[in-house]
Amino acid sequence: MWIFGYGSLIWRPDFPFIERRPCTIRGFVRRFWQASVDHRGVPGAPGRVATLIEAPGGECFGLAFRIEGAAKDEILKKLDVRERGGYRQHPVTVHFTDAAGGSAEAMVYWATPQNRNYAGPAPVERIAAQIAGAVGPSGPNVDYLVNLAEGLRGWGAQDEHVFALEAALPKGRR
Repeated sequence: MWIFGYGSLIWRPDFPFIERRPCTIRGFVRRFWQASVDHRGVPGAPGRVATLIEAPGGECFGLAFRIEGAAKDEILKKLDVRERGGYRQHPVTVHFTDAAGGSAEAMVYWATPQNRNYAGPAPVERIAAQIAGAVGPSGPNVDYLVNLAEGLRGWGAQDEHVFALEAALPKGRR
């Protein structure tokens, strides 16, 4: 089984995997439009984390993790807890971007706009300010953004939204 990661799984998968490959999914973009009240913020002062937004012609870079069948149920149970703030499992086709190429069916955690923690679009400066000020049980929200940006750069990926948010952080918060 393959799991597609596009947020914190890029820099902190936190589960055993057999193989990790760079890939994209088509028809989606990554946006910090999901409120986090359980990991990177708290009720009354939510942080913002990545989700997928349907976008015809869009493409989202991520990593596909192949997991062992025997460990599947335990890994998914752990991910269900980690992604509890509005995310649900959805099937997706990943297109590998490494030399081997190809595609595979994968599972992704996606917080659709219908979930209770959907924050929606806002100006980049406002989202960056919210991220800069939010802290939750998993740590400062700014760490999530900066680690994701660094992880994307490490894989040679481009993401205008993520990099614009990082650039808009108040000085001293990067």
